Amino acid sequence: MTDPAIIPDDLPTARPGQRLQRGVARMLTALGHAALPEFVPVGGLRVDVISISPKGEIWVVECKSCRADFIGDRKWQGYLDYCDRFFWAVDTDFPDDLLPEDCGLIRADSWGAELLRMAPEVRLAGARRSRILRDIARVSTARLLAMTDPMGFSA
Repeated sequence: MTDPAIIPDDLPTARPGQRLQRGVARMLTALGHAALPEFVPVGGLRVDVISISPKGEIWVVECKSCRADFIGDRKWQGYLDYCDRFFWAVDTDFPDDLLPEDCGLIRADSWGAELLRMAPEVRLAGARRSRILRDIARVSTARLLAMTDPMGFSA
């Protein structure tokens, strides 16, 4: 499986959301976060990017490439239960007035991103935080092992 955060722009398989995802991951990494794309916190939910900040906060960033992508997303409020801060990442053409104002806002493209509005902090309960951190560690380790030994590892 190719990590969508590292798909080059010149590949036709890179979807617009994947391009935003890559820019977001780059920004988060520059901020000292450990960013992980395509994370499933619980069955039926898949966040575009989850990260752990240097202070231990868990951020979720949902990438929306167009109006239809946002309107069609009926699951995003479920993501709020799995993070301390929730952000939308959109490109320069996205109509920002569609986005809820009580969430963070990131402007992104394939090469980077800029944090425009910090999300309010809503701290996770300790037990849920612990479980999510363990899950992030397991998924990250599995992906790394699959990249370094694709024939020796199955998820």
